[in-house]
Amino acid sequence: MIALKLFSALGCGLIAGVFFAFSTFVMNALARQPPAQGIATMQSINITVINPLFMTAFLGTAVACILLAISSLLNWHQPSAAYLLVGSLLYLVGTVLVTIVGNVPLNDALAIVKPDSPEGSSLWVSYLAKWTFWNHVRTIAALAAAALFTLEIAH
Repeated sequence: MIALKLFSALGCGLIAGVFFAFSTFVMNALARQPPAQGIATMQSINITVINPLFMTAFLGTAVACILLAISSLLNWHQPSAAYLLVGSLLYLVGTVLVTIVGNVPLNDALAIVKPDSPEGSSLWVSYLAKWTFWNHVRTIAALAAAALFTLEIAH
């Protein structure tokens, strides 16, 4: 069980770091580019992010969190069960669910525009603000989950 907790803590921290990078400088760098270049780059990022390493970290952490949430409910009498449950829910809701309902639909809309079109330029301004907001949520949720798993391990 300690291995699963450690994997979850590290996975949440790793994903928080990826999202933190986007929130603090990647999206700002893209916003400084002409819209067509920013759009084309983000379209490329959205394709290349679907790779075995990232998806294993992102979804593997989700599976580990599901297992830890179940374990915490079965062992609710343990003093640190709340850390596991809340940490798991933060990652599953604040990171995975937000990705599915917040960021992915924005990415899907961006994927179908031509970078050098007026529609693309118009969408880009809105995309940057909305996508980055949801990414901030994901960053905070993943980081908080990592902290709670770390506290549970140290407990």
